[in-house]
Amino acid sequence: MIIDFNSPDKPVIIGLDHGYGNMKTAHTCFQTGVTRHDREPTFKSNLLFYDGQYYTIGEEHKEFTADKMTDQDYFILTLAGIASELAFYGWQTADVHLSVGLPLTWVAEQKDDFKKYLMQHDPREEIVFTFKSREYHIRITGVDVFPQGFAAIVSHLSDFKGVNILCDIGNGTMNVMTITNGRPISSKCFTEKYGTHQCTLLIRERLMQKFHVTIEDSVIEEVLRTGTADIGKQYLDVIVEAAKEYTEGILRRLREHEYHPDLMRLYIVGGGGCLVKNFAEYDESRVTINEDICATAKGYEYMANARMRKAG
Repeated sequence: MIIDFNSPDKPVIIGLDHGYGNMKTAHTCFQTGVTRHDREPTFKSNLLFYDGQYYTIGEEHKEFTADKMTDQDYFILTLAGIASELAFYGWQTADVHLSVGLPLTWVAEQKDDFKKYLMQHDPREEIVFTFKSREYHIRITGVDVFPQGFAAIVSHLSDFKGVNILCDIGNGTMNVMTITNGRPISSKCFTEKYGTHQCTLLIRERLMQKFHVTIEDSVIEEVLRTGTADIGKQYLDVIVEAAKEYTEGILRRLREHEYHPDLMRLYIVGGGGCLVKNFAEYDESRVTINEDICATAKGYEYMANARMRKAG
């Protein structure tokens, strides 16, 4: 969250990275699951109450969809994200300017609709909701929409000398951009449905084929994040083998987009970076993995703040 203490009448800037697996702010991260209840449920640790409905946040990941505006889920997750970031500072009331993003090649087509979706309340209208037993009073006064992934490196773009490939690996998509001497090449931007969820699906399939068992996604995620888990070696070996196959697929797709490890550097952002680190074979001197899962949300705030300062 960016606060202009010199202009207390200005809204705070909150960056939100609307992932398919996780919602991220500059300081918080939670799963994208949304479960609606007509009545107040028994377990209330992640409960959000808005417009007469109860929502449990973060119990699972949201199913991949190319259009995040098909239902109210991402608006509910937006409220949870705003509340999480405000709570980090001990706030419960604020005028908020949202800074968000979309996959690289989808920005032009979906930008206006996504902005309208997030601005479904009049900027002068107070939105009242409760999250984790705290009541929040906010107004969403504006929205900026930026390219996903690119936001994570924009604050140090001048460091990108020569030819570089930026690869943002999320839960749902993999976004690829070529950056030459600090300049993004718009004709060399690609989005593929090859996020880490594809790895999870592959692991589930292999475990079912070999052992006829299913394993909790939380266990799979632990292996992908850390390289191990408290499970039998035979199951761990299958998961690791599938993860290696998936990361080989990442590098193969990068080569299809003209990545040559000896001629350019690779910069990886997003939650999938830990998979490359744990399971792929690569030259560490020529590949940089940004493991800050909140980097893109921080970048959105940086870009919105820069735009506002330029506009005066």
